[in-house]
Amino acid sequence: MIGAACAYYAARAGFSVTVVDRGPVAGGTSGAGEGNLLVSDKEPGPELALALRSQELWQSLAEQAADPSAPDSPDSPGSPGSASGPSIEYEAKGGLVVAFSSADFEALQRFAATQVPLGVVAEEIPGDRLTEFEPLIAPGLVGGIWYPQDAQVMPALATARLLQASGATLRLGNAVTGLVTSGGAVRGVRTTQGEISARFVVNAAGFGAAAVAALVGSALPVQPRRGFVLVTEPLPNMVRHKVYSAAYVADVSSSDAALQSSAVVEGTPSGPVLIGASRERVGLDRTPSYDALGRLAAQGAELFPFLADVMVQRYYCGFRPYLPDHLPAIGPDATVSGLFHACGHEGAGIGLAPATGELIAAMMAGTEPMVAPEPFGPARFASCDEQKEAAG
Repeated sequence: MIGAACAYYAARAGFSVTVVDRGPVAGGTSGAGEGNLLVSDKEPGPELALALRSQELWQSLAEQAADPSAPDSPDSPGSPGSASGPSIEYEAKGGLVVAFSSADFEALQRFAATQVPLGVVAEEIPGDRLTEFEPLIAPGLVGGIWYPQDAQVMPALATARLLQASGATLRLGNAVTGLVTSGGAVRGVRTTQGEISARFVVNAAGFGAAAVAALVGSALPVQPRRGFVLVTEPLPNMVRHKVYSAAYVADVSSSDAALQSSAVVEGTPSGPVLIGASRERVGLDRTPSYDALGRLAAQGAELFPFLADVMVQRYYCGFRPYLPDHLPAIGPDATVSGLFHACGHEGAGIGLAPATGELIAAMMAGTEPMVAPEPFGPARFASCDEQKEAAG
């Protein structure tokens, strides 16, 4: 998804783009997420700024797709076009963060109060009004915060649509084996299907970005952080919004390697309800964790009791690209000119993708970026100390 967004905005900036992927489109982490476009879980700081800009871009893409006569519509002459609309199940559904205790509700209120001055829309909802938003939600909840800006896309479709709209040349099933450099600058990439010359190279390889950076001796301590999602039988309109507990915010910001889980429940246009989200650092182990799956099922039913009697049709797992300071790496390599990194977004990659792509394109083109790039600079990992700490 990050690579697709970089391709899309680079093409809009006038670059000719080639996308290389060792697998199919959305065959890795991008196809294994829920498609969250969240501002509700972002504390004040650079990631929130990136999320707010991405929300603007997602909304713009959706509006373009809804109007075939718009200049950036995929049905109008020229390329690239728009990348959103019904075909990627874009839903401006809003998010509801709820609290089981007074202490959790007070913490949510304090958190929201820090976000609002920065452009986040947040409304306090007392417990007796939660059924106005979700009629089937558990009784007895103390309250919640309503975030109307939260949205969702179908991530695999969104990735494919962005790539299609970019007009990029796709080289799938083609692994990168090296970077071509000369005089301290990148000149292209070596792949299993030959060499590709390029003035700029963007490393958007997800949890594999550390290996790509290492090809030129750069340190990016990206690690995979496994997560599971349960998929229920079709339950149309039984969960109307994205609903999660206050514990989810703490899990997102945690650096704990052990298993963590907190309920995130949401419906989908096709009917099934998705129940996430778990986090653990176990390398690339895909072995089913019945501990994680059981926790998700129990926590989902705690939020929506009717789920206790619902059939789970399947589950899937993916690996979030995790960086130890919880900020993505977006920007130029510390030592090799022309090499850019766009990775380490962990569980927020779908939501942050448009602003990331726009930022990378602006830096390549030498234009003024919409979001300050400095906090995301990959040069902050120039030493391997962080990598050793994360591995230890």
